[in-house]
Amino acid sequence: MASKATARRGERTPAEVLPVARVCVDVPLAHLDRAFDYQVSADQEADAVPGCRVRVRFAGQLVDGYLLERVESSEYGKKLTYLERVTSPEPVLSPEVAELARVVADRFAGTLIDVLRMAIPPRHARAEAQASPEPAPPPEVPVAAGWTRYPFGPNLLDALLSGRTARAVWQALPAEDWPARLAEAAATVASTGKGVLLVVPDHRDVTRLHAACAALVGEAGVVTLSADLGPSERYKRWLAVRRGAVRVVIGTRAAAFAPVADLGLVVVWDDGDDLHSEPRMPYPNVRDVLVQRAHLTGAAFLAGGFARTAEAQLLVESGWAHEVVAARETLRTAAPRVAAVGDSDWQEVKDAAARSARLPSIAFEAARAALAAKSPVLIQVPRRGYVPALACGSCRAPTRCRRCAGPLALPGGSDDGVPRPPYCRWCGATEAAYRCPACGSRKLRAQIVGARRTAEELGRAFAGVPVRTSGADEVLASVPGKPALVVATPGAEPVAEGGYGAVLLLDGWSLLGRADLRAAEEALRRWMTAAALAKQGVDGGRVVVIADSVLAPVQALVRWDPVWHARQELAARAELGFPPAVRMATVDGSPDAVAALLDELRLPPSGEVLGPVPLDEEGAKERALVRVSRAEGRALAAGLAEALGVRSARKDPDPVRVKLDPLEVL
Repeated sequence: MASKATARRGERTPAEVLPVARVCVDVPLAHLDRAFDYQVSADQEADAVPGCRVRVRFAGQLVDGYLLERVESSEYGKKLTYLERVTSPEPVLSPEVAELARVVADRFAGTLIDVLRMAIPPRHARAEAQASPEPAPPPEVPVAAGWTRYPFGPNLLDALLSGRTARAVWQALPAEDWPARLAEAAATVASTGKGVLLVVPDHRDVTRLHAACAALVGEAGVVTLSADLGPSERYKRWLAVRRGAVRVVIGTRAAAFAPVADLGLVVVWDDGDDLHSEPRMPYPNVRDVLVQRAHLTGAAFLAGGFARTAEAQLLVESGWAHEVVAARETLRTAAPRVAAVGDSDWQEVKDAAARSARLPSIAFEAARAALAAKSPVLIQVPRRGYVPALACGSCRAPTRCRRCAGPLALPGGSDDGVPRPPYCRWCGATEAAYRCPACGSRKLRAQIVGARRTAEELGRAFAGVPVRTSGADEVLASVPGKPALVVATPGAEPVAEGGYGAVLLLDGWSLLGRADLRAAEEALRRWMTAAALAKQGVDGGRVVVIADSVLAPVQALVRWDPVWHARQELAARAELGFPPAVRMATVDGSPDAVAALLDELRLPPSGEVLGPVPLDEEGAKERALVRVSRAEGRALAAGLAEALGVRSARKDPDPVRVKLDPLEVL
């Protein structure tokens, strides 16, 4: 008679040590945002390590997951299903990143698996099989003379070198070589054997910062992580970081979750850039992620930029961070000369000679002087393309198509030397004989002139001077320090060798006039980022902004005082009850879906619902605002997560999008 063991040959037996695995399954449903218990078999005991990838059977389907921990027993009370298999024994999820992901998910009313998708890149078996290099030796402590221009700069570096928890908001001087300063801070921490994480908005910033860090830390001691690397190369570099082979990590948005070993410093540059906001659930911002990470790990925190956001100002005013700002005497030496000119009809009449280039005389003269001094000129235009929108040349009423009431635009170019007539951007019909229905004028003017049209106009005004454009089609990283006109959209301004002789900021009213809570802050940030590329005032650097000088952002630019503007902005938002003075969430969806979620939502005592209001003319989508005091922000996030979980369990068909502390509120 066959033995009992023989009869059950092939049956799986539990592991002898810690036989229960707690797994985060890859199922993006809010009501399933918790760990599930599975049995670890004896043959999986060695490979099923905390942090590894696994395959499990969930609701009858095979799904991926991450093994969070191994425990002795389960409270499930029923027979556990075995892990289907261990995909890889590589522990890709470190305990620190797992804790951070949970905190971020809870803060933004999301799920853990949504955050882990951002934190951990897809697996590539070939890259995983390759061995990572040995860690490079710690670099020497750098000579950071550039930080001495800031009264508390040396104190910051001393704190980083001694391992004390330093939290700072750094206001970079105009024309500052910010990659060199951040590299000095990173090398100071790396010299102690600790890890450094630096997050910047885009790949051009990554390239500049990598070059600066490699000069101090060495090529082997620094690695970059960005989406343009390709899946295999990015995963290979990410594994090198996870295995502790690299101390200094530079990257874009997703690198905020990079598993840097023994983290000593986290840095975010230009935290107001919208590229720092994740477009996927649960929509976290890099600044908030790094603040949470610094709090959890005890690492130092540094936020730097030419401008300052209200959120960074709140970190200073709350006492969580200290500011590193240069003295006014130093600032006056470093800053370019800034002039503001109102964009109005009388200015155009007064400057008839410069009308073809859409520049007032002071901007025209600044450009001429810079070109005469053999320096390039930067012209920032808020829109790309040709002429995005037209208006009446007399009364400025928007032009509309007589057939469908769509907006008119100029196609550009000419036929037999005659400029092509306007056309409708909705139906495509041409409007060769337009007459304004409000005043009867036949004149047309551009509401906002795009980069290509501006380049054409400047090419005619400055004959013989090369004109280059930098925008969506082609973004230039740098330009030589030779006479040239560089027309760029915000965020695409190339760095000029030796700095620009003049920076012209056109159509300022189009940035300031946006129906957006952050319009003034964003306009100042874009202006200062471009103006910081100019030469110092003592070297002839000039900046001209076409905007009314009585406006607060323009005053802040003229005086180069972003700290004053950030204080004003934060005080105004506190008075009006807008972020970051409060925690606010937007709830978008169909009217029925928004109403149903608000009915399910349990608000804290300070909770208030604004709206809902329609998001489109048909009323198919609505938005409601929910705000609470900062002290009750965690309760709001928990309430929203609970309401989303109820909708998910109920399988409500209409989707609802929830964002906490969103960039766009209005």
